[in-house]
Amino acid sequence: MKLYTTRHGQSEWNVLHKICGRADAKLTEEGRTQALELAKNAEGLGIEIIISSPLARAKETAEIVAKIIGARVETDERLIEQDYGDFEGSDWRSEDFIECKKHFAKRCPNGESTLQLAHRIYGFLEDIAEKYRGKTLLIVAHYGVLRVIDTYFEDLTNEEFYSYKHPNCTVKGYEWRDEEVVS
Repeated sequence: MKLYTTRHGQSEWNVLHKICGRADAKLTEEGRTQALELAKNAEGLGIEIIISSPLARAKETAEIVAKIIGARVETDERLIEQDYGDFEGSDWRSEDFIECKKHFAKRCPNGESTLQLAHRIYGFLEDIAEKYRGKTLLIVAHYGVLRVIDTYFEDLTNEEFYSYKHPNCTVKGYEWRDEEVVS
């Protein structure tokens, strides 16, 4: 099974430097342009199914790609971004938020921890590995979700995890072979 991941196109809150976890921020025109470019880049990858977060910024990105490459779109609640609690809507450059993100087992105030997010995402990955054996999938999700997906396939130090980058609408690929994962 081949798995590709991408982050949704630029959202309104990305432009404003706002922390956007569960908020349903929409794509900007630039975000839609990024999704179209993503679709062109994905045309030769053999993607059969796109699984998206149900949040508007991810779902619209997935639908733009699906229309061009001819794949079907499913949504899965487990792909919703981490719940950043009281930080939601704040500036993502705030010292308190940055400090909170460095402590993986610590919940964001009134939100969830990175470890809780990982529990949710690892279960999702195990489910799709069984359900879609032999298929080629594209996951359209969020920055925090994609960082965790990367840890499923690759060993990362704390610093590598914290520093992980996944720009809007860029693609990363992984592969399962005979119950083994490779990136």
